[in-house]
This record gives sequence, structure tokens and C-alpha cells, in this order.
Amino acid sequence: QVQLVESGGGLVQAGDSLRLSCAASGRTLSSGRMGWFRQAPGKEREFVASIWGSGGRTNYADSVKGRFTISRDNAKNTVYLQMNSLKPEDTAVYYCAAGPVGYDYWGRGTQVTVSS
Repeated sequence: QVQLVESGGGLVQAGDSLRLSCAASGRTLSSGRMGWFRQAPGKEREFVASIWGSGGRTNYADSVKGRFTISRDNAKNTVYLQMNSLKPEDTAVYYCAAGPVGYDYWGRGTQVTVSS
């Protein structure tokens, strides 16, 4: 079993930056898949970014490309989401997810609110 705990959310202004962290415990996922998803009020949960494999391949939603960066610290079993140039439309609850291949484990989420 894997437990995921997100942190780093908050209230910021448009144009600001935030870094989200997701600490995994219970199992090492250094070569597995870890990702970030978000859900805005009244909307479905959507993919934001992922990182997988020992080489750390990454993938991003078009809406965050060039602004968000996902990274992983295998020694700490932690994945990060650096979010720059934040926009009001980035406001959502951000969830961390992980698994050996797919997303078997999910965190409880952290709120990110971007004011205009």
C-alpha cells in the first residue's frame, strides 16, 4: 500500500508561483508513474502532468506546458510540481497520483487558488 500526501497549496495572485509536493510512503515508486491532476469547482478531474520511468520522462497538459514543471526526488520518494505564471483558471484542488504503471494510489489533494 502507498500513501500520498500533498502539500504546498495556497492563495496567490495571478503571475505568482507555487511549488506543490507529494510525499509517498509505504513503497518506493522511483521507476513507476507519478502524476498531478486537478479538479476545479463544477468540473471533472483533469490531467496536469506526469513523470515515469527511471529516466524521468514527463508529459504535460497543453494548458500548463511552459509554465509547470514536474520533477521527482527518488531519495525522498517525493514528486514536485513547480507552477509558474499562475492564472485564475489554474484554481483547483490538485491531486497527486502514483502507481507502478497506472494511477493506483491517490492523495487527498491540496487547494490552489489564484486571484486575478
